[in-house]
Amino acid sequence: MENHFEMGLDALRQKILLMASRAETAVNQSVQALVQRDFNLAVKVREADNVIDQFEIEIDEMAIVLLTKAPLASNLRLITVAMKVSQNLERIGDEATKIAKRARDLAQEPPVKINLDVYRMACMSLAMVKDALDSFVHRDSVAARAIIPRDKEVDALNKEMHHTLAQHMMANPDTIARCLHWIVAAKSLERIADHAKNIAEEVVFLCEAQDIRHTAGKNAGSPAA
Repeated sequence: MENHFEMGLDALRQKILLMASRAETAVNQSVQALVQRDFNLAVKVREADNVIDQFEIEIDEMAIVLLTKAPLASNLRLITVAMKVSQNLERIGDEATKIAKRARDLAQEPPVKINLDVYRMACMSLAMVKDALDSFVHRDSVAARAIIPRDKEVDALNKEMHHTLAQHMMANPDTIARCLHWIVAAKSLERIADHAKNIAEEVVFLCEAQDIRHTAGKNAGSPAA
């Protein structure tokens, strides 16, 4: 019975990793479509969002079955955290879809002649997602806590891009609609980092049974004493 339960937990972890891979691909492709003005790729990303949604449904179903068989508090935390991780991954997929929508619209308009470090912001956000998932798989709360402050770096880059775009719009009023698409896309990348931070906070809860979502000390690099 115990071996069967452990197999179920392992299957749940593997399903989450597959979902994470899909979400990461969606973000990468949406950013590629945005930067390269690839209309067809943008459409492809939007159409693939249903796959990520289906992963969330399947993970919830697996988790509910396991909850009925989990006698230990640590197992209960693991299963509920897995569901929350899945929820955040689904929202990352939603943000990728939003970026793809902006990419699709921008691909049909003249390009905005402005340098924006979108790839850097995407890499920072996706690195947070990857590291948060690694901390979940390895149940490493120290690594999870180290991820949380990195969200501020992405926030700062988003503000910088917003400022650059606002200045460009004031100097070039004819680009306002197109610049607003870029602002929304940058905000989606910033939200992806937020979801990575959420996953990291859930890992701390999993490992330490401590909810740090609204506490002043949540950015500490090591567990609270």
